[in-house]
This record gives sequence, C-alpha cells and structure tokens, in this order.
Amino acid sequence: MAKLRQYVPRLAAGAFILNSGLGKRGADAETAAGLHAMAAGTYPFLEDVDPQEFVKALSTAEIALGAALLVPFVPSGLVGLALSGFAGGLVGMYLRTPGMTQSDGVRPTPEGIGLAKDVFLLGIGGGLVADALTREK
Repeated sequence: MAKLRQYVPRLAAGAFILNSGLGKRGADAETAAGLHAMAAGTYPFLEDVDPQEFVKALSTAEIALGAALLVPFVPSGLVGLALSGFAGGLVGMYLRTPGMTQSDGVRPTPEGIGLAKDVFLLGIGGGLVADALTREK
C-alpha cells in the first residue's frame, strides 16, 4: 500500500499520464504519423512499426502506467521503476530531437518545453524507487 508521501506524486503523474493515453486512443492517421515520426527519429528501431499500431501501443502503455500509478496497491518501487523507464525514454527523445534544446544541448527552446517537462516524471519515478529502497522495514 502506498504511503501518503508516495501517493501524492503518484496521483499527479498518474492522472497526467492516464489523460495522455486516453487522448491518444483513436488518434487519426495524421496524428499517428506525427507521433510515430518524432519517436522513430529518436529511436530508429521504431521506423518499421506501423504508425497506427505505434500509437495504439503507446496509448495502451500510458493508460496502464497511469492506472498503476493511481491505484495504491501497486508497490511504489515497482511503479517507480516503470515510470522511470517510460520517462527516461521521453527525456531521451527531448535531448536527441533537433530544435528541442538550446546550443548547450540541455536547456529547452520554446519548442522543447513540452518535452522538457518529462524530467519531472523521471524525478518522480526516481523518488519512488529511492523511497522504496530506503524505507524502514
């Protein structure tokens, strides 16, 4: 069962990710192509995946992760690992997509703000894992 100190960030991240996943359900071909192109530009192994299938899988993953964060009986360490992995992929996309960062490669451009916020999700995931690893038994 999640502790209150764990559940507050879980609720914030979970609601955000669940909403994102639900919003991608039934994405039209143009939206699917745009999301797929951005992801495949960063992660070339995705190039051969059909854009509609990619968005369907992404939507399902976001819904599952969001729901896992929201329900208190999923262990915080486990859901923190899942969130960290998911957010790490998003942060990687932010750092590797041209035009998202300023010349230093870290600070966001105005276009990169939308992806840069994923560092907060990575921090929440890391915090959940750290709390689970260091809590008193």
